[in-house]
Amino acid sequence: MSSSLRVRVTAFGLLLGLVVGFTGGFLVGWFAKPSLGHPGSTLIRFTLDWAYQGPQAPFLVAYYKGFFAEEGLSVTVDRGYGSAKVISDVAAGLFDIGFGDINSLIEFKSKNPDAKVKLVAVIHVKSPLSVVTLRGTGISTPKDLEGRRLGAPAGDAARRVFPAFASAVGISLDMITWVTMDIPLREPMLKRGEVDAVTGFYYTVVLNLIGLGVSEDDIVVFKYGDYLPLVGNGIVVNEDFLKKNPDAVTRFLRAVIRGIKYTIQNPDEAIDVLLLRDPTLNKTIEKKRLMMALEIINVRGVTDKYGFGYVEPSVIEENINAVVAAFGLPRRPSLSEIVDFSYLPPREERLP
Repeated sequence: MSSSLRVRVTAFGLLLGLVVGFTGGFLVGWFAKPSLGHPGSTLIRFTLDWAYQGPQAPFLVAYYKGFFAEEGLSVTVDRGYGSAKVISDVAAGLFDIGFGDINSLIEFKSKNPDAKVKLVAVIHVKSPLSVVTLRGTGISTPKDLEGRRLGAPAGDAARRVFPAFASAVGISLDMITWVTMDIPLREPMLKRGEVDAVTGFYYTVVLNLIGLGVSEDDIVVFKYGDYLPLVGNGIVVNEDFLKKNPDAVTRFLRAVIRGIKYTIQNPDEAIDVLLLRDPTLNKTIEKKRLMMALEIINVRGVTDKYGFGYVEPSVIEENINAVVAAFGLPRRPSLSEIVDFSYLPPREERLP
């Protein structure tokens, strides 16, 4: 090959590389455009309940597809460390908005009536809180948990609400030994037999165990919602932020609901979006985890009637009664202390 030909080939290769690189970068940027908003956008610090996993995909869809930005919001999305911890963090003003557990909110508000945190939308129409164990432990009923070691991270909502579950099924709390571990150790410790059962969101624990090679047939799940009138996670807001930015909260909810709808219609793409935050995730497992979560978000007879974000106030009243009674709380918070649905977008925008 002559030197002039080599120069032409090299130049063509460089040009082709630039074109491909520019085009690929443009497409990735278009697909993954973050919700940075525009100058003058309302800034919102948002915390998830847990790590970046399948169930958190709808919020990341709202972020990366630009739904928040289109609502004039500049949102940061941080991973969480337990849906119970979300409540105290939002109340303290560490975050403006969070995805937290309503049952933990009821307990927190009972003990801290002046706490500035309120729920404005119910996302989990049914509670995902559960106790999970393995068949080899000999635990086949909730009552069998007595005398056993239960493991959970300190900020785990299912651990916080366990007294309500224990009361409903007749478990003596003084016969439970709690073992506290870091989040990544929960399922491995159960598999190794270092604890007899763990608490958590059932879809998180079950899929983590399967990822560790545990057969699904060997997993036993006791869902709190099968024994108690409980809903699950919702959108909680710091009340100082809510007072100053009521319209921004409505716009935030509109973007989240749009993210939920998009995820239901495009679950594979939602998982692709999730992997933008953590490329190491197992795509198959996270999609299955997402689909399990959507079962308690898009519930026939509720969301098709009221739209996403809303349940009948009587459901919340029952939830409050159940938590107050089971925890033996000194004060019953009122419905208005716990929830305010007036910030939701109109029903027609929230229907599936």
